[in-house]
Amino acid sequence: SLAILEIRSLTTVFGPTPARALQNLSSGASEEQILASGHLIALRDINLSVREGEIFVLMGPSGSGKSTLVRHCNRLIPQTAGQVLVQGHDLAKQTQSELRELRRTKISMVFQAFGLLPHRTVLDNVAFGLELQGVGSSERRGRAMKVIDQVGLSGSEARLPEQLSGGMRQRVGLARALCCETPIVLMDEPFAALDPVIRESLQNDLLELQRKFGTTFVFITHDVDEAIRLGTRIGILDKGRLLQVGTPLEILLAPANPTVEGFVRHVNLARAIPISAALEATAGDGLLPAADRSFDHVLDARRPLEDALPHLLKSNDRVGVEQEGKFLGFISRQRVIDLLNRQGRVSSGSINSLSDQ
Repeated sequence: SLAILEIRSLTTVFGPTPARALQNLSSGASEEQILASGHLIALRDINLSVREGEIFVLMGPSGSGKSTLVRHCNRLIPQTAGQVLVQGHDLAKQTQSELRELRRTKISMVFQAFGLLPHRTVLDNVAFGLELQGVGSSERRGRAMKVIDQVGLSGSEARLPEQLSGGMRQRVGLARALCCETPIVLMDEPFAALDPVIRESLQNDLLELQRKFGTTFVFITHDVDEAIRLGTRIGILDKGRLLQVGTPLEILLAPANPTVEGFVRHVNLARAIPISAALEATAGDGLLPAADRSFDHVLDARRPLEDALPHLLKSNDRVGVEQEGKFLGFISRQRVIDLLNRQGRVSSGSINSLSDQ
């Protein structure tokens, strides 16, 4: 699918004279010298494109440049060099009024701190973006109520933010972003402050809403499990550099360098990798001959590999795989060991050790 958001050779320097600092850098000045002159290189030569309808996750430790990068996507911060294109429009060439229009109609943002208006009800908070767009009050109300229902807040529309739990407030922030029906939603660590149960529930909601609306999300997190769970693709940032972009499986199984490997080292692969990734070759039409289909167990391709481990111990080394009622093939004990062994996670040839990985 097409790139809806493109970042080309983006470099950002903070300080009194960013352009001169950048010039000095390209003339061979060291990072220490740049820092000594009162400048910080926040992002260096970032290139990436976000496709329509994906959840693109930016991951990295604190100070890696994630929040700076996402704020370039709607030009809350101007870059020192390079380009940011939204649906082909170069943001640096937009006038202030064009930028305002873009933020109203093309890109909305959800912050970690919710950013709700304290004296407005849930309904009025959710409808706020539509109000800025000049949508009439009855249409505004109707659209807001629909999204409030979709994020599971029905019955709370008349309450004020202070009467809501943290998880509910974050749902209001999400509903407000979705209500504007912008094609892109930027999310800066939106679930970081929430407890694990609420966090997982909101992650599920986000995946469900993404399927329903086809919205493109750019989602920032420093939590590798969250990145792997949500990301269609993941971009890993460290010290202002983009180290790798790939699907969760690519990042887990083929980290580009030791830094990326360090980020994913503690991920439970058996829980993070879906059964479909271990599927053995099947007949051309995706169906195996009937004779090969006598499996004691048939599992859903989307479940994590850990669900298959106990069955692989019991059933002749092979477990059948299906998705939405269609039989896809099988996975074998050896294939699973090979897959989980990519990073030396499996010490013995036995899968018994995997069950308690």
